[in-house]
Amino acid sequence: MDDISGLIPEGAGLSKLASGATWAEGPVWLPDRRAVRFSDIPGNRVLEYFIDSETLEVYRTDAEFTNGRTLDLDGSVIECSHGRRAIERDVNGTVTTVVDSWNGHRLNSPNDVVVKSDGTIWFTDPAYGISRPQEGHPGKEEYADHFVFRFNPDTQTVQPVVMDVVMPNGLAFSPDETILYVADSSVDPPRRAGGALTGCGHSIHAYDIVDGLRAKNGRSFVEVSPGLPDGFRVDQSGNVWTSSLDSVQVFSPAGELLGRIPVPEKVSNLCFGENGMLFITASTSLYAIETTARDAVADRRQHRPYEARR
Repeated sequence: MDDISGLIPEGAGLSKLASGATWAEGPVWLPDRRAVRFSDIPGNRVLEYFIDSETLEVYRTDAEFTNGRTLDLDGSVIECSHGRRAIERDVNGTVTTVVDSWNGHRLNSPNDVVVKSDGTIWFTDPAYGISRPQEGHPGKEEYADHFVFRFNPDTQTVQPVVMDVVMPNGLAFSPDETILYVADSSVDPPRRAGGALTGCGHSIHAYDIVDGLRAKNGRSFVEVSPGLPDGFRVDQSGNVWTSSLDSVQVFSPAGELLGRIPVPEKVSNLCFGENGMLFITASTSLYAIETTARDAVADRRQHRPYEARR
């Protein structure tokens, strides 16, 4: 393991917690259940690993190829559905649609999602769920592109906020929410408009957030190699912990590579749990390693039942 500037306690090592998925993705830590919920996308099911009993259970089958997920401010689960081409809310197994269209067109296949401290829901919308039969249902790109969207649940409005990434995938805010990071997992060459870089696979882009609404000044933050950036998280110090082909890579807010955590399978995504535990989905398995970091968004969540705010 590379030196990660004190982010991994001395003696800590990577542990495999569970296996048996086809392609593990979309992990989120559920504090009330003391479990990690994640998807087996081609297996069309949702799994939960309970850390106290060290058991893996099937949470839901026929899950319509869910992918990334996060917690809303009230603790309910917001998830991306490839199959239903929608952002959904899961409350104790009851799933409802949050948003599934923009400007009269169906979404492609929402991939990853974050909730800002003002309650707005930001999500990426590449085409993997309609272009890869094992990850969804074949379909048409109805708005003919791949955007990052912002959904306001108060006004029920959805608007594109990032339109210049070829295939937007993972996303996360900086701790103060002034920067939005977006992974481009495309394998296409960069597109240029008026001489400006508008897409670059293998990289994470950074955008300034203006008035909490608009993403401006897009630029390349880091290039991830080997492999592609998929899911990632930001810690309270602003470090970016990202997936890659063979490891979790950790970058400082300035884009400096602090180190790598080697993983024996292809890494898809990750999330922080309690006391800095980092959970990693990689190909068929779920891994964990102790860290000294803390999730940048942990303090925004109240963990109250969804019904309690009504």
